[in-house]
Amino acid sequence: MLSALDTPWSAPVIDYHALAPEIVLAGGIVVLLLVDLFVSEARKWILTPLASFTVLGAFIPVLTLALSDEGARTMFDGRYVVDDFSLVLKGLFLLAAYVVVLLTADHLREGDYYQGEYWFLLLSSLLGMVMITSSRDLVSIFVALEFLSIPAYMLAAWRKRDLLSNEAGIKYYLLGVFASAVLLYGMSLLYGMANSTLLVDIGADLSEGVTALNAIAVLFVLVGFAFKISAVPFHTWAPDTYQGAPTPVTAFLSVASKAAGFVGILTVVLVAFPGSSDVWHPIFWILSALTMTLGNVMALKQTNIVRMLAYSSVAQGGFILMPLAVAGAGAEVANSALRAVVTYLLVYAATNLGVFSVVIVVARKTRSGEISSYGGLFSYAPGLTVLMTIFMASLAGIPPLGGWFAKFAAFEALISAETGWGYSLAIIGGVNSVVAFGYYGNILREMWMRPVPDGDTSPVQVQSSLGVALGMTGLATLVLGVFPSLVIHFGDIAGLAGALGN
Repeated sequence: MLSALDTPWSAPVIDYHALAPEIVLAGGIVVLLLVDLFVSEARKWILTPLASFTVLGAFIPVLTLALSDEGARTMFDGRYVVDDFSLVLKGLFLLAAYVVVLLTADHLREGDYYQGEYWFLLLSSLLGMVMITSSRDLVSIFVALEFLSIPAYMLAAWRKRDLLSNEAGIKYYLLGVFASAVLLYGMSLLYGMANSTLLVDIGADLSEGVTALNAIAVLFVLVGFAFKISAVPFHTWAPDTYQGAPTPVTAFLSVASKAAGFVGILTVVLVAFPGSSDVWHPIFWILSALTMTLGNVMALKQTNIVRMLAYSSVAQGGFILMPLAVAGAGAEVANSALRAVVTYLLVYAATNLGVFSVVIVVARKTRSGEISSYGGLFSYAPGLTVLMTIFMASLAGIPPLGGWFAKFAAFEALISAETGWGYSLAIIGGVNSVVAFGYYGNILREMWMRPVPDGDTSPVQVQSSLGVALGMTGLATLVLGVFPSLVIHFGDIAGLAGALGN
């Protein structure tokens, strides 16, 4: 009998081109640490452009991979896959992170943060997000999820002398650790049943029939991911964390971190759980209905704009969940649901980052986060008012802006399933779309119709980096609505060649 040492072994084949985005990010993180260690305080400004170039540098191989004709690239025995689905989401995370870099630049120049550590944590979290798009194994998914979550806990508590920031970090950390434990327990049950951590192996095992143990494992995994996307009733961390964290970090959490949670859900459900749709169909239906309803109702009561946006983010998560409630009704419906979710994530990222860009600019003048501080904004900042109107209308789903098409794609996926589950959830979603305009419209009323609270109508100063962020997000929100074929093109690419095919 051969011993373990006598067993033939071959090194895994590594496609460095496929791993180039991750390699660039990892290299940039190391360079940032070294530069921060050796440069003087007077030269710390170099860290911001270095972080910016790192993010843009990682985006270049995403483009070259997308233009390549080689198709999906599989490594580590199918545990890490770089295909069109992962490339679309990698591009989303990198572009969203670049906008966050622009939002953060002026805060850093004013000396509000320890720059080296801040960029290290932000890029580390981004690296975890890029990794999760290609992960097709329980271990790699969990590692990527913790890689993106642990730095986020520290970023939420970045203002260490601010009680609200401390509360934000503690709540986010404690509930995040609890959610990770639940998720890991569910994953351990899946491994015990399938004797493999590979998602396709788990999918093959679960396709043989649903048992009580299978159902419990699926439930625990979905509960763990529900925390990451702040789905009701696992959303309690979101309002306090969003309000207490630095605003650029809040923007990062509301878009990139939420999108990463949805990527994990899509990958696990459509690859490992396709045969257990009887278990996760009702779970997603309940989560979607509760999340959009409670999120909208709570948002109506808010007077602070960041807390309102926190509950708005919760409600938007409910809309994104809608297609998943019918994703098990057949391959065609599942593909339509995947396309709708990816489309919604792309549009939501552009719109929500734009909203936070306006919030940062206005707060620098008013020194207030209250919705009432937006009174009379049109009288002294008409450009910002128009942009905020575009973003609010897009979140509300008003044509011809990007948000209307995102909602249209989600409702189309529900209706195309032709099931009672889909029709009933579409009705709930329609009612919630009307309710949502209540709090979005409240901000529009303040900006266009209310007087300036303190009578100060001096012009708002918009720094160059914030101006670029506003231009990028505003243009994207308009273009994706006026020319929906652009966003549906990326949704089609992700849906047709993504997680379903692996």
